Amino acid sequence: MSGSDEITHVFRWDLDKTYLHTNFDTIVDLLRTAVERPERKRTVPGAAALMREIRASGRVRVTIVSGSPEQMRRSLEAKLRLDGVQWDELVLKPNLRNILKGRFRAVREQVGYKLPALLDARTRAPAGASETLFGDDAEADALVYSLYADVLGGRIGEDTLQAVLDKAGAYPDAVALVRKLAASLSKSDPVRRIFIHLDRKSDPTFFRRYGPRVVPINNYFQAALVLVSDKTITAEAGLRHAASLVIEHDFDVPDLLAVARDVVGRGHVTAEALRAMIECARGVHEPFPLVAHRREQLAKGLEACIPYVTPPPEDVAVDYLAAFADDRARWEAAKLRARRDAQR
Repeated sequence: MSGSDEITHVFRWDLDKTYLHTNFDTIVDLLRTAVERPERKRTVPGAAALMREIRASGRVRVTIVSGSPEQMRRSLEAKLRLDGVQWDELVLKPNLRNILKGRFRAVREQVGYKLPALLDARTRAPAGASETLFGDDAEADALVYSLYADVLGGRIGEDTLQAVLDKAGAYPDAVALVRKLAASLSKSDPVRRIFIHLDRKSDPTFFRRYGPRVVPINNYFQAALVLVSDKTITAEAGLRHAASLVIEHDFDVPDLLAVARDVVGRGHVTAEALRAMIECARGVHEPFPLVAHRREQLAKGLEACIPYVTPPPEDVAVDYLAAFADDRARWEAAKLRARRDAQR
């Protein structure tokens, strides 16, 4: 990794349901996941390839902040190495310590864990570094990441912050740490993009309450297109990512074009980015992992997407208390559906 003074972009990833297919809906699920061997763990298609492209993009730092227990560190690190992924920091949840201290609520509660973990990680980032965050729709990632961005941007009052943490059931020491870190960090606006992997198949429109910075994705090719739009990765990196989905995960080009049309129609991809991807698909030098006729098929499909480019969603001031209540109802409904499906 380059020296911290050279880092220009920080990527923060969750693991469970964002990078790995995991199921934490019951205690049995938790135990099964904890003892699962690294080679048996399944990566969400395209996640490892995108992380590799991100790492190769230049002066970046990759931080993983996961709700997985600290006891899984060796297994998770082994899995990441198997996938060829490099990271700079891996923060895991101290669940055993929470249990020994009788803090049973903290085992499942996310806001009081992730928000201070993110703020603490920001203290180790260069002041001018931008950020892109990856999470999922299983619990509170959209809310926590948006709250983190607005705390850094000085857009959250102390009373609102306290009320959200109270609603989430955060313990007093976590609340005190959030307040301390929020006061110590200089006000800036580094968070450029928040991706939410729709593991629970949530309705993307639900996340409009968080504004255009939050992008729900069904597939990591959608994230790659948005990152090309943001100029965070190059068009060639986006094309290589598409190739990895076709070659490593048996996606057809029409599959990629279907998810491309979806994210374009929701206003998250620019015409400039599509044209850059098209030019790259037609101009890349051989040999290239994606054969020429498939690259042309992709180029034609992306050309057909250009008329559907729309402006991004409107910016909004997030009502965090209302969002928390709605999110909690959504989490519980999703968990109930998952349990019913498992019993069928």
